[in-house]
Amino acid sequence: METQAPAGMPAVPPPIAILQMIGGYWISRMLYVAAELGVADLIHERPRPASELADATGMHSRALYRVLRALAGVGVFTEDESGNFHLTPVGAALRSNAPGSMRAMVLSELAGEHFDAWTNLAQSVKTGEIAFDHKYSKDVWAYYAENPARAAIFNESMTNVSEATNAAVVAAYDFSSIQKLIDVAGGHGSLLAGILGANPHLKGVLFDQPHVVNGATAKLATLADRCEVVGGNMFEEVPSGADAYLMKWIIHDWDDEHSLTILKNIHRAMTENGKLLLVEMVVPPGNDMDFSKLLDINMLVMTGGCERTEAEYAALLNNAGFKLTRILPTQGPASIIEAVRV
Repeated sequence: METQAPAGMPAVPPPIAILQMIGGYWISRMLYVAAELGVADLIHERPRPASELADATGMHSRALYRVLRALAGVGVFTEDESGNFHLTPVGAALRSNAPGSMRAMVLSELAGEHFDAWTNLAQSVKTGEIAFDHKYSKDVWAYYAENPARAAIFNESMTNVSEATNAAVVAAYDFSSIQKLIDVAGGHGSLLAGILGANPHLKGVLFDQPHVVNGATAKLATLADRCEVVGGNMFEEVPSGADAYLMKWIIHDWDDEHSLTILKNIHRAMTENGKLLLVEMVVPPGNDMDFSKLLDINMLVMTGGCERTEAEYAALLNNAGFKLTRILPTQGPASIIEAVRV
């Protein structure tokens, strides 16, 4: 039985709609080439024709022009009457080391291990197994340990995406009732630094693997009197004694079994009536497109984790000894899932 297209979807003939979806893959590959060549950085200096950009990057002039023309058609660049290419606000996000830069995300997600793992999606759909693990015979974290150059690109991409999310979390949540906050698997401490900076009464603990938190010293230097850095393994135990625990983009990396291990360790460590704050995307009901539904498949492919609905988070938290109290939206795509220890 055929149904109408979801609300908001353009009324185009179905074959054209499928062609547009196929084109999404083509666009992503062109986007990767532009990012890898640093085209946005060159155009930011001044508008340039494709021939000059080709000379600067060692590319074939006509072929590069065709790629830039196609990307102009989707709003990444614009071409003027003189044949010079300009950056749009979208294209500016491909610049290196710029506010809001997504270049590292493009380089991480659209090539190498991510791209190869996605070619193995059918294996995940057939078996429920992690496509990456099947492709590389190891998990992604072991791969990054063995491939520091690719790990550096991935880490930079996470840092760039985190900047906007961190600001949104600080703005959306009232931390005034919390005295001590532990950021579990908090990386280099950028989110915790933002929270402590906005809440002078608050004391914090940054907790992650020892080799990770070793890189947090500079980020937290000005907060050393209120922030402790602790190394360890969240699957074994977490620091005790805080009245609130925070995790950003951690639970979605793991299946329910591993997630429960982490959550139960936090439950044991926190004080009576303590709070748990998870910064995650929440999959909405209905058929409308939401980025969480796409990211959910990336978790299937890369880590075996998943994005969850409100009901799924409530059940997971309940099984770990928590009660979901509310979900606060932020100005970014992530929400703050608040739960209390019961």
